[in-house]
Amino acid sequence: MNTKDRILDAAERLFARDGIEATSLRTITTEAGVNLAAVNYHFQTKEALIHAVVARRLRPVNERRVAMLDECERKAGGGPLPLHEVVDAFVRPVLEIHAGRGKEITPLMGRLYSEPGEFIQKVFKDHLEPVALRFISAFRRALPELPKAELLWRLHFCFGAVAHTLGAGKLLRLLSEGECDPSDVEVTLGHLEAFMIAGLSAPIPAEVEHASR
Repeated sequence: MNTKDRILDAAERLFARDGIEATSLRTITTEAGVNLAAVNYHFQTKEALIHAVVARRLRPVNERRVAMLDECERKAGGGPLPLHEVVDAFVRPVLEIHAGRGKEITPLMGRLYSEPGEFIQKVFKDHLEPVALRFISAFRRALPELPKAELLWRLHFCFGAVAHTLGAGKLLRLLSEGECDPSDVEVTLGHLEAFMIAGLSAPIPAEVEHASR
């Protein structure tokens, strides 16, 4: 393994375990078995290293998401997008990489969400915003009858379901005494996507519609 990858791996482990702000460059160099000059050579600053760690995990996921969404939009032409295809483009790449070589993304993302608000805003803007805006637009095409605010609430809950599926799979296996196996990607996708589609396409309850006026 080359020096740059050793630094990235060490930083990822420590960020996930101890938090990003609490992890010093010196701790990272000790974990990676390199000197500070190596970190400065490859990344210059701690902030640049953080963004490299995040990008390494998120870039392949988001590239696959966008490719799947591009194909969905190409097939639909100017018409509405099939909701199940938009949901699949959003969820499948995450679960597939989580089941393969990208299991490290889960503790890292958990830590990112627990960091100070200003930091996560910058990470979102640099690594997630373009993809998020693409998918919000796609979901609006798939669900044109939903007011934007209602759609965003529903997407917020769906994102939580995805995060919980990634982070709490062991709990589900324990509660089900092994009957539910989140490591089976296709089975998990089937259940998760059905849940998301039902929530996204449900009628707006009268009390919610009244409260939003």
